[in-house]
Amino acid sequence: MDIFIFVPASIIVFSLGAAIGSFINVVVYRLPAGLSLLWPPSRCPHCLNRLKAYDNVPVFGWLWLKGRCRFCHSKISLRYPVVEGITGIIFLIVFWVFQFSILTIGYWAFCSWLLALSLIDWDTMTLPGPLTKSGLVLGLVFQMSLGFLTESGWVGLVKHLIFGIAGAVAGLWLFDSISILGSLAFGKAVMGAGDAKLAAMMGAWLGWKYLLIASFMACFLGVLIGGGAIVLSRHKMGQKMPFGPFLALGAVIAVFSGEAMLSYYLRLVLPVS
Repeated sequence: MDIFIFVPASIIVFSLGAAIGSFINVVVYRLPAGLSLLWPPSRCPHCLNRLKAYDNVPVFGWLWLKGRCRFCHSKISLRYPVVEGITGIIFLIVFWVFQFSILTIGYWAFCSWLLALSLIDWDTMTLPGPLTKSGLVLGLVFQMSLGFLTESGWVGLVKHLIFGIAGAVAGLWLFDSISILGSLAFGKAVMGAGDAKLAAMMGAWLGWKYLLIASFMACFLGVLIGGGAIVLSRHKMGQKMPFGPFLALGAVIAVFSGEAMLSYYLRLVLPVS
């Protein structure tokens, strides 16, 4: 890509991602509380004063205000600009890898849903059905669009729709089975129902092969980070830990590295003679 296109395009993409990150903050705060995502407009949760438009500029608004409300001077959580910045970076990386393509638009949406779900699960230990269900539907729409635009029109659309549905069913069955077997083995619930719904959403986007990679990475990271937290005495044995963020991280790894990981695995199990 020509540098005269690459640089301004990257600035626009980061700004777009940061703006989406600002809306993700709204979703994470309001959806679990049962509040409207659109009304009232952004306001301070302490003094309820409506924020100025320039206070809502992603990342920079927080810096201009020095992390405090303009009106009551209450502290504004650092998480707001961090989420905005991370979303902007995610959008940039997706754009750099997939450039101007439908994959870029699709994975922007997918990663946004994953980030919102991860933060909500981290805060509340829940994965809201409206987000997992809408994400699943959007994943199927993505698959149909991808098939229609990149393959043989309507034939490709149907093929990719079946591919997405198979991935969603595989995700639901896999994690429902893990939940049932784990409950029988340990005598208590080992996984929330929302995790299976999130896995179904991931399967719709990734297909069953990359879903398995994402699930493996999620379990690996969960054991690694959870075990590390216990060793460091930051987490008690038996204490519940949200699994959604690990699933989301596994899905992101599958998006960027799934093909390479699958190829490497096949070379190991099916060596060329």
